[in-house]
Amino acid sequence: MRGLFQQRVAGDDALLRLASLRFAQAAMPAELYADTPRDAERLLDYLPDHATRPTVHLNRGTNLLDPDSRATILAFVDRLGDRVSGLIVHDKRDMIDRVPDLVEALRAVGDRTQGPHVFMEYAAGAPLDWFADVARRARSFERAGVCVDIGHVGLAEVRRRLGTTLPPSARVTAGDPGLQDVVAEVQAATREALPSVLSLISELGRLGATVHFHLHDGHPAIPGLSDHFSFLTRVPVPFEVDGARSLTQMFGPAGLAAILHEATSRITPDRLSLTLEIHQAEGRLPLDPEAQELFAHWRDRTNAERLNYWLSVVTSNHVLATSYLSKLAPRASGGVKQRDERL
Repeated sequence: MRGLFQQRVAGDDALLRLASLRFAQAAMPAELYADTPRDAERLLDYLPDHATRPTVHLNRGTNLLDPDSRATILAFVDRLGDRVSGLIVHDKRDMIDRVPDLVEALRAVGDRTQGPHVFMEYAAGAPLDWFADVARRARSFERAGVCVDIGHVGLAEVRRRLGTTLPPSARVTAGDPGLQDVVAEVQAATREALPSVLSLISELGRLGATVHFHLHDGHPAIPGLSDHFSFLTRVPVPFEVDGARSLTQMFGPAGLAAILHEATSRITPDRLSLTLEIHQAEGRLPLDPEAQELFAHWRDRTNAERLNYWLSVVTSNHVLATSYLSKLAPRASGGVKQRDERL
């Protein structure tokens, strides 16, 4: 179960050393964000040793249909080799009508026997049966697979349902007084996110696809970026809903447990990998003495405390997820250990 390894805030490499410390303390493997192989290599130098190799999320502008982007992907493959297990690239809306071209692009970057997998992430809101069909067509390419971003999948289904139950003028954003009038419909649609994710996992497992997961929570009423949140939060509102003045998110801890159960039950260990892709967690957490030593040369430690808080959220979710996985491991035939060695 990987977590994001990032600097995130302004400052020097003491921030990366803090991230390295927290990842080592949690025994947590990593996923990196990198625009170039050189960017990835720089971050790899800060990672603590772990049996599970890191994955690398490439620039969101990377487009499998573009020859220059495919050359960039292959440059990562050649430069990083077996130091990383996977490269993640987003899908695009214009791919929907170009499936043969997309499959050929996946063949060009993934039809090989060595180096990292290339995972195409569900990000553009395409129909789920289209995404599963691409996974089916690409499954014969040994180093190609798909990335199920559960937040993107869930929100796409929630918004599709809201589009059929609410008028376009409906106000569904937290902080808007109109949300109270439609909150029952919003929450009913939000509850459909989990079944849509579980159904997709089941289908990908049936197809024998190689699957990487991006795990995070969210809610359609959150303004701006509506996902990439912790599984341990709720959405505050100024009115009562089911006895609380907050809204449950799409998944929560129980939903995460169901997703992990489905993934480990349906997808073989050699075809499964996981990352907690939690971005949105703003706050400050004081540094403990060991971490303070990393910032002895800093006068203002605000950004260090901000990063420390975000890392605490990631590691708390890691504890939650790995506790579920430890209970599932016997039924998954030792899947966690095998997955570490393969992906």
